[in-house]
Amino acid sequence: MTLDDLKVFVMVCEARNLSAVAREMNCSQSAVSQHVRRLEKEVGLTLMERQPRGVVPTAAGRILQRAASDGLTALGEGLRTLEELRTGHGGGVVIATGATTIRHLMGAAIEEYSRRYPDVGLEFHTERSSHRCIDALRSGAVDLAWVTVSEDAQGVELRPVISLEWVLAVHPDDPLAAESALGAADLARTRLIRPPAGTSSGRRVEDVLGPGGLSPRSTTRATDWDTALLLAELGLGHALIPAMPGLVSPSGAARLIPVTGIPSLDVGWAARQWSALAPAAQEFAATVTRHVAGG
Repeated sequence: MTLDDLKVFVMVCEARNLSAVAREMNCSQSAVSQHVRRLEKEVGLTLMERQPRGVVPTAAGRILQRAASDGLTALGEGLRTLEELRTGHGGGVVIATGATTIRHLMGAAIEEYSRRYPDVGLEFHTERSSHRCIDALRSGAVDLAWVTVSEDAQGVELRPVISLEWVLAVHPDDPLAAESALGAADLARTRLIRPPAGTSSGRRVEDVLGPGGLSPRSTTRATDWDTALLLAELGLGHALIPAMPGLVSPSGAARLIPVTGIPSLDVGWAARQWSALAPAAQEFAATVTRHVAGG
């Protein structure tokens, strides 16, 4: 079993076509098949099966595909880190997060990091949920992901940074604007703008307000926290959003009232393997952590 055998096998599993892999590698289809046959001979199992329109991995093949993909990704990260250490070049850092997080939590850290490491490129993949951020991380598309910390984030290493409490954003002319604090039960009096369903924050709110819980008069959902805040400023409802450090209504057109009785959101970093992260990525995570935790 060689590294080339595993690389070609993973390519075949993804393309599901021997000819396509042969064209990409600029070799014969027979040469591609030999890589697969060597693996099958060594493990003693059939790894691929032919179908009318190509080939697909067997159950044993899928097991090897997952293991090989993870191993090749980790190897690539390690070699990249070694190259950066050898050359002293910073490379780049790719981060998955939401646009709201960049605006409210990372701005100052990004500015500091870019000033200190001008040769390091930063690339941001904006996603609508922590689940999608973690999917991007697992696939190897990004180095780091800023996510809501939860038990269902399997296969990655998590580092919580801060716990976010909840606030209700209301228009200054709204009767609730006179309140200094609210409890979860008070949300029954609202025209609630909830976090989107399927997100970590949405599930947290559903635990309190979902079936069997409270029944607000009417609800609206926003795809992100900034949109929810804007809707509240327009007087279209009451936005339940996490109290991010330094959060204010940009136009002053909404009042933010603390809400108790809803579990806080633990947010922070996720990586496939912290010890394998390039120095540039580790330093970026540390810079954001210092700003957020000290903010």
